[in-house]
Formats: sequence, C-alpha cells, structure tokens
Amino acid sequence: MTTTVTAWRDRFIAIRSNKVFEISVISIIIFSALLVGASTYNIDPNWLGVMAVLDISITIFFLVELSIRMAAEKRFLNFFKSGWNIFDFLIVSVSLIPVDESEMVLLARLLRIFRVLRLISFIPELRILMNALATAIPRMGYVVLLMFIIFYIYAAIGSFLFESINSVLWGDLSISLLTLFRVATFEDWTDVMYETMEVYPFSWIYYLTFIFLTAFVFLNMMIGIVLDTMQSEHEKFNREEGIGEAGEVHWIKENSIRMNERMERIEMMLSQIVEQKKG
Repeated sequence: MTTTVTAWRDRFIAIRSNKVFEISVISIIIFSALLVGASTYNIDPNWLGVMAVLDISITIFFLVELSIRMAAEKRFLNFFKSGWNIFDFLIVSVSLIPVDESEMVLLARLLRIFRVLRLISFIPELRILMNALATAIPRMGYVVLLMFIIFYIYAAIGSFLFESINSVLWGDLSISLLTLFRVATFEDWTDVMYETMEVYPFSWIYYLTFIFLTAFVFLNMMIGIVLDTMQSEHEKFNREEGIGEAGEVHWIKENSIRMNERMERIEMMLSQIVEQKKG
C-alpha cells in the first residue's frame, strides 16, 4: 500500500515539475483573464452559453491542477506552509461560486478577475517582485513619514502666504496638501507658480525647493530601497534554487560546514584511539 502511494506521489511530482504542465496552467490563467474581459462587452446571447461552458471548464481545470499539486506533497498540510499555495487555494475556492442571476453574481464575477493574479505564484520573477515590494513597504514607511512632514510644513507655509491670492488652491491646510501633490506630480504646476509670482516674485524658491526634496530626493530614496530589496530577494531565490553566484556561495558554505563537522568527528575518534592505546 505504501509503495503504491509513493508511486502515485512520484507521478504527481513529475507532472507538477513538468514544464508543459506549468506552461499549460499559465496559458489557462491568461485565457481565463481574457474571458473575464470579454464578458464586459455586449456579446451575442448565443455566445453566452459557450462562455459559461468555458468558465466551468476553466474552474474544473484549476481544481484538477490544485489537486495534483496537493497530492505531490509528502504530507497534505505541507501544501499550506507556502503563502503562495494558500493564495492559489483561496482563488480557486472562491471560483466555485456560481455565476448566475443570483445575488452573488457580482461577487463571483469580481473574484474571477483575481484569477490572473495566479500568474505570480507560477512565474518566479513575479514572485520576486511581489516579495520585494512586500519587504520594501515597511522600510519605505520612514521615508513616507519624512515626506509627509515636508508636505505638512510646505502646505502650512503655502496656506499662510498664498491664501489671499487663490483660496481655491491655498484656502486651508488640506487644500494646500492637494495643491502640493499636484506640484509634486508636475500636473500644470507652473500655472500655480506663475500665479503666485505675480504677487511674490521670489515664490519660485518655494516651489523649486519643494520639488527638489520630494520629486528628486525622496523619490530616489524609495527607488534605492526597492532596488536594494529586489537584489536581496534575487540572492535569496538563487540560494534556495542553488543557481547563480549566490547559490554557489551557499553551496560552498554548506559543504564547508559539513566538512568541518566531519573533521571534528574524525579528530574526536583519533583522540579516543590515542587515549585507549595509552591506557
């Protein structure tokens, strides 16, 4: 019985690791996304039945694919140790909600849109990007906090100085923050600057220093954090997969540790032999 189970598990592992299987799943995910997009158009009623059959077929395919990946694990619960596996399981589970004229039809259609996110779990490069983004967000928090402080100071100054010029743009602190966001994104910011320069000729200093701090300094700091995090995630992925320079270094380190452990055991055995001879 155990031999039969192991044989079936090996078959499922072979299917899961097969590149054709991975490409097929990716293709079906993309096709599913296109099918959801096509359903937003005015479609001939004759094609609605075809699309319903295709949707059911895609759901069944995802169920089979998920079952194969679960069966390939030595223990069933091992499948849920990976966050991406849990994500796939939830996406496939919610796809079982039927799309009909019930009250759940809108929710079911919305949830089917998220099927395309399963591409992240199948494409390693996308996983690296998502992991880097999730890791970088906490580190960017302090940069965002400092940026908000700068926004707050400049918004207060702008409201005090320019409220009499244009109360629509500088009427209070919250409106001034929105105006500064417009300036930071370069959305017709020169119109705002020229308007205030008619009253305060040197007000360009206010805008240029603000743009320098927000658009150049803080933005580049965030880009630097993201690039550093992406490099770390790439190295981590290479170590786990045993590829690239990071993988080779990790392999050498692990083998060095094993060799040191063996040498220590040999030294202990030799010392015991020497002590026995002396005794």
